[in-house]
Amino acid sequence: MAFGKKMSLSRVENPCFLLFLIIFQAIFILILYRGSNSTVYRTSFPLPRPLDYSKTEDVYTNLSLFTPAPDKANMRYCTESPILVGPLAVTFDTLPSEEMIISKNPYVQSGGHYSPPHCVARYKTAVIVPHKNHEKHLQHFLYYLHPFLQRQQINYCIYLIHQAGSGPFNRAKLLNVGVREAMKDDDWDCLLLHDVDLIPENDYNVYVCDDYFPKQLSTAIDKLYYSFPYWSFFGGVIALTPEHYMKINGFPNTFWDKDGEDDDIAERIAIAGMGIDRVPLYVGHYKMIDYGQAAERVQNLKRPAELNTKKTWRDDGMNSLEYKLLGKKKYRLYVNITVDIGAAPVLPPEGKNKGNKA
Repeated sequence: MAFGKKMSLSRVENPCFLLFLIIFQAIFILILYRGSNSTVYRTSFPLPRPLDYSKTEDVYTNLSLFTPAPDKANMRYCTESPILVGPLAVTFDTLPSEEMIISKNPYVQSGGHYSPPHCVARYKTAVIVPHKNHEKHLQHFLYYLHPFLQRQQINYCIYLIHQAGSGPFNRAKLLNVGVREAMKDDDWDCLLLHDVDLIPENDYNVYVCDDYFPKQLSTAIDKLYYSFPYWSFFGGVIALTPEHYMKINGFPNTFWDKDGEDDDIAERIAIAGMGIDRVPLYVGHYKMIDYGQAAERVQNLKRPAELNTKKTWRDDGMNSLEYKLLGKKKYRLYVNITVDIGAAPVLPPEGKNKGNKA
């Protein structure tokens, strides 16, 4: 009879099965919080789901409620923003003027710097935007991003990194320059690396860094039908702490007029033993500004590049960054940093379009 009872033990009562469950759960938790390219998103407030993007609010809605505190010396820390609405109306039908943007953002100070006038911000974010000959994009970007960040009660500054000369564009190197110059100005909590042609459509998509992992914010772009292009994608709008950025040695400096630097930095993150936090698709909505250049850009976003990051990342990045600072000037809506980043190397014809761009 005793033998029969042993044979009738359920799987749940079996010690080996219980041990298997414990090990499986431990591995799952380890992957979730420490694994490479994990998808985790943390906020300090519950997100409504689903979000109805057919019902949107103007990005300036209720922004006038943020007025200066009567006693600035005794201001309290900001709590959850009371004016977040979720989906925002974004359109590019009318090009806003600089005067209009300035008038609608009265608390933005010289250099595109803003600190909430009614409370003490809990986060300091440097928004770094590589730029070359995209003036129309920039006007739309500034019109939407300034009120977007103010809605979230963030202490922020917008840095425009302008590449001088007529040589091929090097977005990755400009981002490295932006990080170095921004960190000279303040001890920023978060480095928000932002393409100038992407506009956020949801103010629940908070522009602050995660303490543990680099974060992907632009997970659902309209030109990609609000879907994620491929599992290792880490571009468009991303957020890293200064510690994250230095741990991966920043971006590569050798990507001239080519795509693939986003895949390179994703590989660097994996090599450094970190994962990637990704904003849920229903929150990470962005619209891409299209002045006739979006089609080619979208095609490049659909496929990962072939790289040799493991061989190059230690020597190509922040530790090898060289540039000449031509000017650093504060305008009302942003800091303009103009740099000479040198000339692109001349490659032999057979090497120009290789997958390895490092």
